[in-house]
Amino acid sequence: MLNACASGKPEFEPKPINTTRGNNMSDTLQPGLTAIKDIFRKAHSEGRTSLFEHEVYRLLAMAGIASTPKYEVVAGGVEPADALLASFPGSRVVVKIVSSSIAHKSDVGGVAIVANQPAAVRTACQNMLGSLSKQDIAGLMLTEFVAADTAGAGNELLVGIRNTREFGMILSAGIGGIDTELFAAGSRRGQAVVSASTALTTAEEFLELFKPTIAYRKIAGQTRGGRQLVTDETLLQCFGAFIRLANNCATGNPETDFVIEELEVNPFTCAKGALVALDGLCRFGRPQAIRPPRPQAKINKLLHPASIGIIGASATRMNFGRITLKNIIASGYDKSRLLVINPDGQEVDGVRCALSLAALEQKLDLLILAVTADVAFGIIDEVIKTDAVESVLLIPGGMGETEASREPARRMLETIDAARREGRGPVFVGGNCLGIISHPGNYDSWFIPEERLPRTQKKAQRSSALISQSGAFLVTRLSKNPWLDPAYMVALGNQNDITHGDMVENFAGKPGIHVIGAYVEGFKDLDGLALAKAVRKATLAGKQVVIYKAAQSTAGGRAAMGHTASIAGDYEVCLSVLTQAGAIVASDVSEFSDLFYVADCMRDKVVNGKRLGSVAGAGYDTVAISDSTQVGDFAMSLATISPATRERFMAILKAKKLDALMEVRNPFDINPAADDDAHLLCIEAMAAEPDVDAVVAGLDPTSPVVRSLKTSARPGYDIDSPESIVQTLPVLVASCKKPIVAVIDGGALFDPMADKLMEQGVCIFRSSERATRALVRYTEARLRAARLRGEAAPGA
Repeated sequence: MLNACASGKPEFEPKPINTTRGNNMSDTLQPGLTAIKDIFRKAHSEGRTSLFEHEVYRLLAMAGIASTPKYEVVAGGVEPADALLASFPGSRVVVKIVSSSIAHKSDVGGVAIVANQPAAVRTACQNMLGSLSKQDIAGLMLTEFVAADTAGAGNELLVGIRNTREFGMILSAGIGGIDTELFAAGSRRGQAVVSASTALTTAEEFLELFKPTIAYRKIAGQTRGGRQLVTDETLLQCFGAFIRLANNCATGNPETDFVIEELEVNPFTCAKGALVALDGLCRFGRPQAIRPPRPQAKINKLLHPASIGIIGASATRMNFGRITLKNIIASGYDKSRLLVINPDGQEVDGVRCALSLAALEQKLDLLILAVTADVAFGIIDEVIKTDAVESVLLIPGGMGETEASREPARRMLETIDAARREGRGPVFVGGNCLGIISHPGNYDSWFIPEERLPRTQKKAQRSSALISQSGAFLVTRLSKNPWLDPAYMVALGNQNDITHGDMVENFAGKPGIHVIGAYVEGFKDLDGLALAKAVRKATLAGKQVVIYKAAQSTAGGRAAMGHTASIAGDYEVCLSVLTQAGAIVASDVSEFSDLFYVADCMRDKVVNGKRLGSVAGAGYDTVAISDSTQVGDFAMSLATISPATRERFMAILKAKKLDALMEVRNPFDINPAADDDAHLLCIEAMAAEPDVDAVVAGLDPTSPVVRSLKTSARPGYDIDSPESIVQTLPVLVASCKKPIVAVIDGGALFDPMADKLMEQGVCIFRSSERATRALVRYTEARLRAARLRGEAAPGA
């Protein structure tokens, strides 16, 4: 309820605002865009990088974001006139300091609510100026007092945009007021605040993201005794206007003169059905130069080179360059298309030698530099000068990651960018780079010997790509789980040039690649946004992208004036943006491996919903599966078994003489006495149930009646028996359109069973909980991707 006005003056009435929605700036901010530019231009001319609060109010009005209270600015030392005070509605007035350097005025005593009477207002002004005389104060602002429609925690909103180095402009919204950080720290992820990239989000999409928050449930009247305070249409208008303003005042917009670094309203209150801004801050700056994009055509040559040259392969000792050369030869690459480049002209391992880059007869698709960093910098200058190469792989470290190498690396990047703006020069991967394995390109440039990392093909058809900033991550993933077996493995190293976004964009356009994995330690400027856009491109093309982002601690190093950065830290923004783009973001390295594996196994399966069926020969497995059906805020439900399927199960139990021991339910414990055939028939029946969307099946390898051993004392009870589940399950899995994940929960004795099934395309996990959690997360991502493509599944 609004407070009664003792003075008899009218209460606050929200002013009409521009209600145009959409993301197109030229259509929606005119004529306010010119006025907005003028606000920034004036502040800039005065040497400021922050707006005064009254300028923020004007900005909000010009952008059509929300209503603001009536306000007047009074210069320091000037008493407000009676006529001015009489123009304010209501019984109270808010007095605030005007300062571009004090973000939170209430923290320093720079806000006072006083009676709307001349004497009281003047006294408050004098006291405030006197107590803050040593602060940077430009004057005072008087605003009308706006009482909220309802009081209590969670009824105020914070909405803001900020310019992040990695993801560009981010919109965040959540619980407002002075306890914003307290709510954020004590709430589950996505309950206190949500964030999204303004370049990838519409107002409608952001509203759907915002609806699960505590703030929305409060203002939508979804709590006990609550009532709706503002409509969804009002929120859409606010979010849409923020998005348009952010995209217009972003570094990526070539027409902008100023970039908003941070614009925050905290709080918005709800009054008479309107969102009213009660406080706001804004920091701005000039646009920064953006590096020219890396040409995808040259990245294709990096991955599928028609010719390769190596500098640094020794003819007399086994250095990194020599190991790399041997691995390229061993991978089957045609020696006639290989060159070593060395002024001594000496052939190495049967590969001919060119004296220099200038002596090349034709342009190389790929040049590998296996030299020290101090030598590499000079060669890079020569590479750009001669324009003799399409792509370069930089193996050496010390190219930007150490203090001594940062200045040479900066000069190197300037040279690369200058040539690229002229349409010249190669693309570079690295430095500090392990190399690339490209099975479609028929080459392996890793400097890891085959004896330490076998490259045995495990899949009949390789259909995935794995990208990593860390070469060791690639090596350990492949060493621990050779079944990942990607078609491409690209180590990016320092990302001096080519980035995660570049590579995901490339693989998003490759028809034979269905799953893309990326291990990310950090982003170059705006490459988080580039990666998100590439993820969205891949998702819309029907591909799955799995990402693990290392360094997940809450951001604290970057100074921020407002609350938005502190409650929506760097990792939270990364997680939110990449997830909304369509990626599955793993919580740890083990989960990354599980998700990458299951995504590749299930690439051709149909995910119609989240109803799970489970069959296992051990009760423990069924319990573990049931307990693992929820991961985060998403859960798969245990499907209801139809009467027809129940009868089918009963017939199987009766035929196997198990009907007196077990009863039909989901999860279905079929007893350790169930043999291979019973397992197969029950899995088949569960998968055929119309209300089941996916199946997890425990194969109970320790059961004495399951043919699970490589060799067995009982004739015919090994995995090579035609009756073994190892022989029969792959046929069912291949013919079934629904996802089926099988579990072999046993020790090394059952490794041959697992290997044989995996060789035949069955998705195998070694524990029920990992299998179920991976399937749950994969199902969530597939359903989200379907919604992004406008193909919402009927069971979702």
